[in-house]
Amino acid sequence: MSALHRLRNGAVTAVRRVGAPVGSVMRVRTDAPLVALTFDDGPVDGDTQKVLAALGDAGATATFFVLLTRVRRAPALLRDVVAAGHEIALHGPDHRRLTTLPPDSVRSRMRDSRSELEDAAGVPVRWFRPPYGAQNMRIWRATRAAGMTPVLWGPTLADWRTTSTEERLRLAVQGERGAIILGHDGFADAVDGVDDGPAPELDKGRLVSAVAAGYADKGLSLRSLGGVAASGRLVREARFTH
Repeated sequence: MSALHRLRNGAVTAVRRVGAPVGSVMRVRTDAPLVALTFDDGPVDGDTQKVLAALGDAGATATFFVLLTRVRRAPALLRDVVAAGHEIALHGPDHRRLTTLPPDSVRSRMRDSRSELEDAAGVPVRWFRPPYGAQNMRIWRATRAAGMTPVLWGPTLADWRTTSTEERLRLAVQGERGAIILGHDGFADAVDGVDDGPAPELDKGRLVSAVAAGYADKGLSLRSLGGVAASGRLVREARFTH
């Protein structure tokens, strides 16, 4: 049975619930009091340091889905993320929507991007999140062939658009144990091959601190996806863009 879902940019996707291993990781089934916090589109000088400081103050860890366009501009900042004990994952060589690219290029993009990121970070790269969450079966196969697992998300910080702090917190802190939360320590723009309009004005460090406090009130701690996955079982759904 299928249903229709909308991703971050409003694109409609068909959802087919099928048996593992087909599908993207949506959450972790776990009894541990943990949620996975993830960040896309960095590292970016300024915002990434604010996020790192907030995570450190909260005793939290996170997974950073980075863009190689940003890593090449700030390689030392990537190393700072690793040194702080966080997990590195791939968001892409840039932020272009994979479903618009020539089919023959996707497999090499995945393989070469993972290799470049592992060299830059000095750590293995396990996870991949497609820009805008846009993928089809071809892209899913290319991700798996490159040795990575596709990851989407549940709750979101809504930090890529203009809205109130109250609304961001309402959306972010609705997750239960094992949820995968979507945040951003950067904002994709022309450097990354896209034009998504102006970035919203907000203090990302302050937002992360408030989200950590909100989950602490629920008895839950923020951890990297790998950290949460170690406590339970990955839950996948086949979400493919038309």
